[in-house]
Amino acid sequence: MSAPTGKTPPHGGPDAASTDAASTDGSGGPGRTTGGDPAGARAPRSPVLSALVGGLRIIWGNRKARIGLIILGLFVLLAVLAPLLAPYDPKDNTFERNLDASAQHWLGTTAAGEDVLSQVIYGARISLLVGFGAGGISTVISVVIGLSWGYLTGVLADVVNFVVNMFLVIPGLPLMIVVATYLSNGGISMIIVVIAITGWAWGARVLRSQTRTLRGRDFVESARFSGERAPRIIFREILPNMTSLIAGGFFGSATAAILAEAGLEYLGLGDSTVISWGTMIYWAQNSNAMLTGQWALLFAPGLCIALLATSLTLINFGIDGISNPRLREGSTGR
Repeated sequence: MSAPTGKTPPHGGPDAASTDAASTDGSGGPGRTTGGDPAGARAPRSPVLSALVGGLRIIWGNRKARIGLIILGLFVLLAVLAPLLAPYDPKDNTFERNLDASAQHWLGTTAAGEDVLSQVIYGARISLLVGFGAGGISTVISVVIGLSWGYLTGVLADVVNFVVNMFLVIPGLPLMIVVATYLSNGGISMIIVVIAITGWAWGARVLRSQTRTLRGRDFVESARFSGERAPRIIFREILPNMTSLIAGGFFGSATAAILAEAGLEYLGLGDSTVISWGTMIYWAQNSNAMLTGQWALLFAPGLCIALLATSLTLINFGIDGISNPRLREGSTGR
């Protein structure tokens, strides 16, 4: 019998099988084996989850977007924790009227005897609700119409083109004023509907242009030749390649909705009994706040509107980095 030579047996032998079964533990130490047990291996991460985590990492890596996320997070906390943070009920009018800033009322009181700081805190709820509500509805309409319009051809595409161009030609603010006047006394839901139905056209135009560039790609042609129907091609093949553009459009629509809500409330076309930053400016103007020295009635809600709109705009810089690697590299300081 010859002595062992120490050579490695060929692949597929018993020794190779035992060698393949051996593995290291999480710290790199030997001696831990999995034995082919699937429980010992880490479950693969979902592609959707991986894309979401990667996108959030890119957005957070952008300095401007990071600042926007922090500001937005503060406003969200302000809205959620309003009952705990507000010193008084925002509609409590038992205080002395037109008080200046003091230890009891940090921003003073209104002409009706209500605490200004409490109204500013509660006003964040309406602005966020209108911004994300109207922005979300407007984005959904833009996606459905824009992608369908960009993929389809013929008479239907011409009809959609006419409708979109009509909405683009009509100035946005006058159109909102007319619709809001016609749907008066509808409350916040009316404001959301008005902003949504008047703010989707531009997003649809942008998505249509991008869809036109994608409809001739190989993967779309392959799906078409394989017999896939148009709705499946639009929403299963084209839509996933436009997520960053859609997300950017959503934040843009939310920014426009917040500013539009403040404008409509200031003009008295909304529900003046609702506590929002727009109605605060409306009542401050009616009570001649600047003439009586109540600067906080105008400055505080106006500053909050500007900061919230700025935060959403800054977040869009990070979203641009998802679809444009050049912007991503420049934002991370490389």
